[in-house]
Amino acid sequence: MNLFKSRKKSKQNLLKMVPMFKPGIHTEKRNDGFSYLMIPRTNPIERLSIRFLKQPSFFPVKLDELGAYVSKHIDGVQTIEAISSHLETEFGEKASPVIPRLAKFIEMLEVNDWITWRREE
Repeated sequence: MNLFKSRKKSKQNLLKMVPMFKPGIHTEKRNDGFSYLMIPRTNPIERLSIRFLKQPSFFPVKLDELGAYVSKHIDGVQTIEAISSHLETEFGEKASPVIPRLAKFIEMLEVNDWITWRREE
């Protein structure tokens, strides 16, 4: 379900949607103090380069403080609305405007095909 790719107006409320990372995608905190979103390299050519050229099996995407916090809360349970309230509580003015920034971050994750959606029951 691609909320952002479609040109048609979606009747779904983004705030009620529950994002979850696709299998294999996870966050990792490294020695440099930054969190990274680890994206598995699954393309057949990439798999060959991993095997024969000893390339890393994950592509790291560096996250800022807010992105790392949001990624930690994308667990398949919390809605966007809950994540936004946690973000606002934790960072206050630093995260303002919360909803547009969060929507843009979620849009980037979805456009790259790193998350899936489910409706809140």
